[in-house]
Amino acid sequence: MPGHSLIYITTANAAEADRIAREVVSRRLAACANIIPGMKSVYWWEGRMETGDETVLLLKTTDQRTSSLVEEIKRLHNYNVPCIVVLPLTGGNPDFLRWIETETRPL
Repeated sequence: MPGHSLIYITTANAAEADRIAREVVSRRLAACANIIPGMKSVYWWEGRMETGDETVLLLKTTDQRTSSLVEEIKRLHNYNVPCIVVLPLTGGNPDFLRWIETETRPL
């Protein structure tokens, strides 16, 4: 079975997360997306501590699609330096993992 990844992304708001999710899922770079609004972030930016409301976007994909997916997210994202973190999946429901493979195959 090929490798699988969970991609963790933060976005400015739910609308941006939805826009990115719809684009990458429609292009089969990700099998599905979860949008989690209402996150509060505290972070350093340009020498200052900042806080802000953000939305989490989680994407499931195969390792084969990860590089293309990351590049597409960077292109679509509004931030100069978007948080895009790839987390390898080391297991899970085999039926779900096969579903990810099926849904991310190019048409």
